[in-house]
Amino acid sequence: MLALPAVAATPGDLMAARGQMAFSLGWHIILACFGVGMPAFTVFAEWRGHRTGNEDYTRLAHRWAKVMGVLFAVGAVSGTILSFEMGLLWPGLMGTYGQVLGLPFALEGFAFFIEAIFVGIYLYAWDRLPPHRHLLAGLAVCVAGVASAFFVVSANAWMNQPRGFDLVNGKVTHVRPWKAMFNPAMPPQALHMILAAFMVAGFGIAGVYAVGMLRGRRDRYHRIGLLLPFTAAAIVAPVQVVVGDSMARFLATDQPPKLAAIEGLNHTGSHVPLSIGGAYIDGRMRYAVRIPDALSLLVGYRPGTVVQGLDKVPVADRAPINPVHLGFQVMVAIGFGLVLLGAWLALAWWRRRDLPRSRWFLRLTAISGLASVVALEAGWVTTEVGRQPWIVWQHQRTADAVNPAPGLWVGLVAVLAVYTVLTVAAVYVLRHLGRQPVTAPQEGWAEEYTP
Repeated sequence: MLALPAVAATPGDLMAARGQMAFSLGWHIILACFGVGMPAFTVFAEWRGHRTGNEDYTRLAHRWAKVMGVLFAVGAVSGTILSFEMGLLWPGLMGTYGQVLGLPFALEGFAFFIEAIFVGIYLYAWDRLPPHRHLLAGLAVCVAGVASAFFVVSANAWMNQPRGFDLVNGKVTHVRPWKAMFNPAMPPQALHMILAAFMVAGFGIAGVYAVGMLRGRRDRYHRIGLLLPFTAAAIVAPVQVVVGDSMARFLATDQPPKLAAIEGLNHTGSHVPLSIGGAYIDGRMRYAVRIPDALSLLVGYRPGTVVQGLDKVPVADRAPINPVHLGFQVMVAIGFGLVLLGAWLALAWWRRRDLPRSRWFLRLTAISGLASVVALEAGWVTTEVGRQPWIVWQHQRTADAVNPAPGLWVGLVAVLAVYTVLTVAAVYVLRHLGRQPVTAPQEGWAEEYTP
């Protein structure tokens, strides 16, 4: 076990370390979502092109593959930065629990290299492999991307539900890495994240083609470019709501202080209302719309279900309530909004086998990608800030895990500068790809939209 200096980090350095980690993770998670979802859309478009002979599918696959390659390269840089930050910023965590967390991080490394190999094959072997073998290379990218997300999230889930080790005199012994990785929080949290990745990628890609259609490009190419990823994301959205509901019940039994913070619930009891909106001011939730008995019903399916409040949590162990509550509210509101947007398309398709005719559908689709990113970040704020002040739930505090060396704010400034360069470079390259001409699409699918 790594021996740490007895000197504790200053509050300023602790906030700098947390800010650097939050910014790095918040930036990288967006690219990770496209790394999970975009290969599946690309491979499906290529398969449809081969199966139907429709060149628009094939051209979409070519375009998306190039974007996928750019995002993968940038994501590899940001992921490498994160791996260094884990050791440099949080030596208390990695020094004490590194042997417990080692398995999922090692497996994620294997998944990343497999993904990198097959991304290269997929990008550069379009005309060098038979179509079915090229599709198999793409499927390998899809599987490796999902596996990579699964392994990383399983490590984060362990931080919420630590298992697979014994503590003897403050030292970690009898490590069971498989039990640690397959901890109780892993199934709902991993599924929630993977579904979120498909939503971010699906709505994000669809939004680009919605903007094109708003500008008058209503050909088959843009229509398919919108429909294919949007349909996948719209199918995932209601499933995500169900998974999110199951996670809330999981918190009620396995991490009740986090649920109490999410709801700003002061007192333990039954017949607990559900708070919508509002803010936690002067020790109570104010200006919220309360639905009687709803939280008890959601947790235990009956109004008499007892829900633990903040009165059972020592003040020093309580998470910051307003960021957690607001993050959860934003995530849920956007999630239901995206479900309704998908239902709008489903209704129009059922009635006319066509997109909704209102331009408002295209306008809302154009911003759905950004909305899904906001929901994603809000969800991670709920998860990570809701665990505070623990970095390992009820085992190690964040303040005890941070690097005690002075001047951590320098790292924060350096990371902000690096990510600014990465962002500018990525946007420049993607805009350059977007300006490349596309062969004139087939005619016959253009539609007139009324205001």
